[in-house]
Amino acid sequence: MRIDKFLKVSRLVKRRPIAKEMADQGRIRVNYKVVKSSYEVKLGDLIEVGYGSRTVKAKVCAIRETTKKAEASELYELVD
Repeated sequence: MRIDKFLKVSRLVKRRPIAKEMADQGRIRVNYKVVKSSYEVKLGDLIEVGYGSRTVKAKVCAIRETTKKAEASELYELVD
C-alpha cells in the first residue's frame, strides 16, 4: 500500500491529497529516510510525519485497504 493511502486509512492524515502533498514537500520519513508518496509501506516501518513544529512517529502494525474510525488506531503504534 502506498504511504499516502496508508496515512489516510490510518487517519494519521485527514485526506489523501494532503498526505501526498506532505510527502512531496519532504515532511514524511520512513525508517529515517525522506520518501515520496508512492513508497510502499511494509509491516514494521517507522513513519515520521512532520506537522508544522511537531513530529509524530508511528510504527506500522497492520495494513488494511479500509478500516472503521474506531479501528484505525490498530494499524499503527505511536513511538516516542
